[in-house]
Amino acid sequence: MSRKMYIIIGLIILIILSAVVFMKQPKFGKLPKGVRFERIKKSPNYRNGSFQTQSPTPIMSEDVSYFTLFKESLFERNKRISPVDEIPSVKTDLLNLDKDRDVLVWFGHSSYFMQIDGKKILVDPVLSGYASPFSFSVKAFKGTNNYTTDDIPEIDYLFISHDHWDHLDYETILKLKSKIKKVISGLGTGAHLEHWGYNEENIFEMDWNEQIVLDTGFAVNAVPARHFSGRGLKRNQSLWTAFVLQTPTIKIFIGGDGGYDKHFSEIGKIFGPIDLAIIENGQYNKNWKHVHLMPDEIVKTVKDLNAKRLFTVHSSKFALGNHAWDEPLIKVSANCREANIPLITPMIGEAVNLKDSMQKFSEWWQNVN
Repeated sequence: MSRKMYIIIGLIILIILSAVVFMKQPKFGKLPKGVRFERIKKSPNYRNGSFQTQSPTPIMSEDVSYFTLFKESLFERNKRISPVDEIPSVKTDLLNLDKDRDVLVWFGHSSYFMQIDGKKILVDPVLSGYASPFSFSVKAFKGTNNYTTDDIPEIDYLFISHDHWDHLDYETILKLKSKIKKVISGLGTGAHLEHWGYNEENIFEMDWNEQIVLDTGFAVNAVPARHFSGRGLKRNQSLWTAFVLQTPTIKIFIGGDGGYDKHFSEIGKIFGPIDLAIIENGQYNKNWKHVHLMPDEIVKTVKDLNAKRLFTVHSSKFALGNHAWDEPLIKVSANCREANIPLITPMIGEAVNLKDSMQKFSEWWQNVN
């Protein structure tokens, strides 16, 4: 064997070993095992060694290859995928909120805070400034990362929809640990949280079509979503999910991520009417149309859910798709006007009054390049 071949083999071994060491870092979490894994194996949604969607769901569209994705990401990248200007925002003081106010405050992408009927709720918080295993990639747009964990009050319920990096942020979750009373997630996600020091007694993992009574007047149902999960090389070892949260005075659909399918109409029939639907709208692509909602599917989804109002997330903070950064808001606004669907479009940090259906919002993205 030539010296050159020895060098090549040595480099390959070094790369593999480096990757193994890198993925041993705590931020990658842990796969479920023991009692947690035994429960997972009993789930009707776990088959052949992984969780399954209700309908066949290829992550990439049938006519798309890895070469197509590679070519698009390198040579066909949208010139407006990220804004040039700083995203406008305001900052609501969450630590000193009037306890009688029912509000929602968006942090950009799919992270938001709610105070409802006296309970403080947090969903998929990503406050580190990036949505990736690497701090230098998938960085937040300018102006979108003004909130830190220091701005977050004690939280009654933390909802985690799934374990992707743009929804489950190791740095944020670690810093919030002392402030969280209860965590609600899909099956398997608790393995990450326990690995990061959360008390098992405070973690409530749910399978689809299960209900948990959280407190008097507060109940949550885990409902199906058409997506996938995974922080490392092995996908679908934890369950991605949406939630229907019922409080004493309001019913909210917490959508997480997921493509269109029959489950939305089934959820609407069981739980509708829903007061507010929080649905993903952004980072879509025809190349992965089965696992994220496309713009023209949003109105249909709202109608299927039998929802009274819509708030869209998964946009305006990170560039994960290949569309112009403001395209999701432009399209959903036009489509909702045509369909006469009340749409909530707050700036990051702006307080949405959940019981005020007449509150007006600006189309703030129109003034951002």
